[in-house]
Amino acid sequence: MREKIEKALDKVRPMLAADGGNVELIDVTPDGVVKLKLKGSCGCCPMSSMTLKNGIEKILKQEIPEIKEVVAL
Repeated sequence: MREKIEKALDKVRPMLAADGGNVELIDVTPDGVVKLKLKGSCGCCPMSSMTLKNGIEKILKQEIPEIKEVVAL
């Protein structure tokens, strides 16, 4: 599952990098919760929660239906 998630995250990384940010996969729980850490400019951006839910979570759920939620640490 981690490999699938990393592959899907590779699709959003260029968009994050364009704004000086990145995302790191921290953990995947058995019940389908993906824990991420937004890095660089994304870590302190006021829009980071929207990026996480409307961008990253949406793409991950489309790519990997087993994912229930994406949360930032």
